[in-house]
Amino acid sequence: MRLSVLSIAILSGSLLAGGCVSQKKYKDLQSQHTATQLKLNQVTASNQECQTNLTSTQTRMRGLEEQLAAERNNLSSLQAALDKCLTSSTQGGVNISKLVDEINASNKYIQHLVNTKNKSDSLNMVLTNNLTRSLSREEMKDVDVQVLKGVVYVSLSDNMLYRSGSYEISGAAGATLSKIAKIIKDHNDYEVLIEGNTDNVPISQPNIRNNWDLSALRASSVVQALQNQHGVDPKRMTAAGRGEYNPLANNDTEAGKTRNRRTQIIITPKLDQFMELIEKAPEKK
Repeated sequence: MRLSVLSIAILSGSLLAGGCVSQKKYKDLQSQHTATQLKLNQVTASNQECQTNLTSTQTRMRGLEEQLAAERNNLSSLQAALDKCLTSSTQGGVNISKLVDEINASNKYIQHLVNTKNKSDSLNMVLTNNLTRSLSREEMKDVDVQVLKGVVYVSLSDNMLYRSGSYEISGAAGATLSKIAKIIKDHNDYEVLIEGNTDNVPISQPNIRNNWDLSALRASSVVQALQNQHGVDPKRMTAAGRGEYNPLANNDTEAGKTRNRRTQIIITPKLDQFMELIEKAPEKK
């Protein structure tokens, strides 16, 4: 474009110099030149503006592409989180269902234990009432019947059962043991523990070493009397001695020693019944 302007200028100069072009013609050429230069300037400005817009558009496109890529990554993360949540929710539903089943099983077992305990308490009450009604007032002075923690304790005084310092059963004890034996036989679902207890006064007999021996021999005498004279099944009975180490009262007084010299008949549900309850407990899965 510069070459064209220069050519026109040279041509104009030549024409003017030679006097071949009129003044009017020169002015027309000058006007055309001015208009052409103006258009050139406009086109140049427009081109620069287009270049600027193109650069801006390209920058915006790169930004949009980056934003689109980020949104796609975010969408993938959200989808993965949703899938994990759905999986966890499904697993959680399974765990909740399993937990509900275990709770229901535990509740059934607890109710079973409650029913069993109620049944045991009722049987113990019947056993205790029958026993106390069968004994006379005189016998009740030497017999104490209690129910503690679901177990029936029949405590017999040594004065009624044995001769002094001996483990032989006295004749006066026969009638009382007969009544106790009848109650034991009427409730054959119970085990019977015969437990001998003494005071802390040392024993001095050649055939008895100490109070351990005395308490065990006295318990054994009651077991054999219940078996041989009153027909109680020996398989249901156990003889045990606790010596002076299970006192009810202080041995410092004669009254306390009298209370401590006793033989207890402890009547409990059979051990295999307890084991059966344990076996029926709900299993952990």
